[in-house]
Amino acid sequence: MFSVSEEYFSDMMETALNCIPEPFKQKIENLAFMVEPYPSNADLNRVGLTDKYSLLGIYSGTPYTYRNTYYMNTTPDRIILFQKNIERYANNYDELMDKIKEVLIHEIGHYFGMSEDEVRAAGY
Repeated sequence: MFSVSEEYFSDMMETALNCIPEPFKQKIENLAFMVEPYPSNADLNRVGLTDKYSLLGIYSGTPYTYRNTYYMNTTPDRIILFQKNIERYANNYDELMDKIKEVLIHEIGHYFGMSEDEVRAAGY
């Protein structure tokens, strides 16, 4: 396991966000990106899990494809990456960066309205 400070992990997430293709980045709005060490019980319950070590990230909000005029002036949607769980998959900086990108793209897929099956079928 390769671990870094929360601040450094957040910086790595920002770097990963810069790798998102521009057409997708332009459509990301009202979305906050956060880092937590582990998921809360509420996060686990939302996705039907009980093991706090199994969830790497979560998207919470109204998917982009479902937004309409009633969506205006709402609190930001959130993508949370669970740092300690992601770090378990990495032995060095490059592996950690790759895993952060993978989880981030997976959760952004949910932001764009893709189901879990669709995101996995796309390779994330």
